[in-house]
Amino acid sequence: MQKKSTKSHEAIFFETENGNQPVREFIIKLSKEDQKAIGADIRIVQDFYPVGYPLVTKLKPNLWEIRSDIKDGISRVFFTFINNEIILLHAIVKKTQKTPQKDIDVAMDRIKEYKRLQKIKK
Repeated sequence: MQKKSTKSHEAIFFETENGNQPVREFIIKLSKEDQKAIGADIRIVQDFYPVGYPLVTKLKPNLWEIRSDIKDGISRVFFTFINNEIILLHAIVKKTQKTPQKDIDVAMDRIKEYKRLQKIKK
């Protein structure tokens, strides 16, 4: 087991301007067992980051994915770090070997939107 980091990172669900939280909504639709699996994997990242493959894969600068085994395959929760917080951006159940570019694009767009919304709030 990895040594726990001295500081746990807070995980924050990305929220759209109209209050939707896409990752939370994705997780809620899953079975309780799958919800627990994804939640446990997010918790590992919070407590032990940096965590490598197979749990976490870097997709782009400032974009990673948490890979969780669930009933229907492998879920991917895309995230970034902003101000030492884990921002959960987008989630899918991946059916193919390659991560679809459209899902990477969604996550990257949400990073920009998150930063823009944070500036408005301040």
